[in-house]
Amino acid sequence: MNGSDGANGDERANSPGKVNAHADVNGLRLLAQGRWPEPGDTELPRLPGFTDSPFNPLVVTAAERCLHAWGRELPGRTGLLLTSHSGDLGTARAINEAAGSGRRVPPLLFFQSNPNAVLGHLAARWNLTGPVVATSPPAAVPGEVPPDAFELASLLLADDDADQLLVIAAEQADPADPGRAVAVLVGTTA
Repeated sequence: MNGSDGANGDERANSPGKVNAHADVNGLRLLAQGRWPEPGDTELPRLPGFTDSPFNPLVVTAAERCLHAWGRELPGRTGLLLTSHSGDLGTARAINEAAGSGRRVPPLLFFQSNPNAVLGHLAARWNLTGPVVATSPPAAVPGEVPPDAFELASLLLADDDADQLLVIAAEQADPADPGRAVAVLVGTTA
C-alpha cells in the first residue's frame, strides 16, 4: 500500500474508495486492507490446526495480508471482528458427513466450527488483546465488508474497547470453494 492512509487505488470489489465511503459514514479511518484472492493467487496456504475446510485459512490469509500492509506495530488493544453470512461451509459439511455416516466426528472439527477459534489464533499470533467478535449478517456480498460490520466496529471503538479494529469479511459459495475475504484495519477519525 502506498500513501499514509493505506489506500492503494485498487478498483476491484470493495476497493479502498468503496471501503472508505462505508468507513467514513461510521467515523472510521481505513488504515490498511488485505484480501483473498489477489491476482496470481491459486491456492490458500495451509493453516496448522484447522482441517477439512478452506474457511479458516481464508480468514487468516486476508487478515495477515492486511496486517502486513499496515507495516507498523499494532497496539495491543487491537480487536478482531469477523463477519460471514455463509460461515464455514467446509467444516459444517465435514461434521454432517461424519455424523450422517455414523463415524466418529473428529474433535478438532467442533473446535474449528466456532468462528472465534480462528480469531483466537490470529489474536495469539499477533498479540492482539482487544475484543473478539463474530457476527453473521443477514446478507453479504463476497469480497465486501457489510455496512453493519462498520457500524459495529464504530461502536466498539467508541466504547473504548479497542484502539484499532481488524474487520474481516469472509464468504464461501460452496464448501470446497476457498471463497473470498477482505480484511480492513480501522481506527477512529478523531
